[in-house]
Amino acid sequence: MRIGVLGLQGGVAEHIYMLRKVFNEANIGGEAILVTKPSGLKDIDGIIIPGGESTTIGKIALKIGLLDELKEYILNGLPSMGVCAGAIMMAKKILDRVLGEVSQPSLNVMDIEVVRNYFGRQRESFEIDLNIPVLGSKPFRGVFIRAPAITGVSNNVEALAYLDKVVVFARQDHMLAVAFHPELTNDVRVHRYFINLIRRLY
Repeated sequence: MRIGVLGLQGGVAEHIYMLRKVFNEANIGGEAILVTKPSGLKDIDGIIIPGGESTTIGKIALKIGLLDELKEYILNGLPSMGVCAGAIMMAKKILDRVLGEVSQPSLNVMDIEVVRNYFGRQRESFEIDLNIPVLGSKPFRGVFIRAPAITGVSNNVEALAYLDKVVVFARQDHMLAVAFHPELTNDVRVHRYFINLIRRLY
């Protein structure tokens, strides 16, 4: 199994570390691949779009020809997990808490509405225990940094976790959107869930 991590900006190394940790703990023959150009999308079984700044990631990906290529791969079934900024990029509708609906380079693949900075800016960052039934009964420590929220989902999207009555973790077929940062914890369950999703799809 080869899982790519989009390496243009944000918490890239942390996701690679978590993937390798799951591979080792589960005794899975796996490899975490840094994806920085369109050719890096070949022969991977899934991809993580990490946190960072969604507008910046989108502009860089567009400039190097990676944005449209990645969109095609995802639309053709490539399992993908967007984390924080990555979740914003995957949404079909993007709003800003202050500006309202915005237009920015994005993947536009997931039937969700996302509000940027929903919980506030950097100084309003926080951690909180989340109830995520698909990960088991033990709470998952959610790290929210300038975090978005999923404020609208279509009927084909499954809400996996809520906070303050908004969705913070969702699945649509082979796609996951995560508003918090699972890579900033010692808990590998979100990454393991993604890997298991890939294994079931293949």
